[in-house]
Amino acid sequence: MSYTDPGCAYCPPEIRACSHGAPENGPGWCPSKVDDPAIAQGFARYQNPFLVKAAVESARVEAAGYCRWTRVEEVCAFAKRMGFKKLGIAFCIGVIDLANTLSRVLESHGFTVASVCCKTGGIAKEEIGLKDAEKIQPGHFEAMCNPVTQAEALNRAGTDFNVVVGLCVGHDSLFYRHSEALVTTLVAKDRVTGHNPAAALALADAYFNRVWGPDKPVEKPKKPVEGRAKKAK
Repeated sequence: MSYTDPGCAYCPPEIRACSHGAPENGPGWCPSKVDDPAIAQGFARYQNPFLVKAAVESARVEAAGYCRWTRVEEVCAFAKRMGFKKLGIAFCIGVIDLANTLSRVLESHGFTVASVCCKTGGIAKEEIGLKDAEKIQPGHFEAMCNPVTQAEALNRAGTDFNVVVGLCVGHDSLFYRHSEALVTTLVAKDRVTGHNPAAALALADAYFNRVWGPDKPVEKPKKPVEGRAKKAK
């Protein structure tokens, strides 16, 4: 069988060939089988000194704090190792208390911090074409989430590294697209799970079974099943 797209999510535990340094032993939909040029081209980009430094320092932080450091500590350690001086926080106004604490934590490590909330500009949602009935509270003023401007403000502030705290799905995507500095996510907003979106996956067959669509498999496959990746025509 021939596949056209990588399907790493279905790699069984007994294979995981790439983690053993033997990608040639991967299944048919392993990236090394379906798009080996992408691996070569991706690795070639590490010729960029900044990218290779970021990759190296990321690995060093991973090793130094493995299963011991919180993500907050990892953010501080990575920023220090990269030599960053000015950090940015792009946050949802609904978690402003978390952003406040993070800003003070970063400043306690000697960083200069700029922070911009999602509602910056106070622009009505109607200005981007949203109908009143589509708002959370129809009949009331609601400021649009403004991630592109958040990115622009931090770009103009000259931040070296930006931290996302609780931006909505899609809004965070727009911020990533327009940020000139590297970005990491500290908090992925999920009000239902207390900002722990992994819970919906860990409990997908129990409490959060509503996450499944109409094509939910009858049972969790123990091994990759035929047709999981797109077949070549």
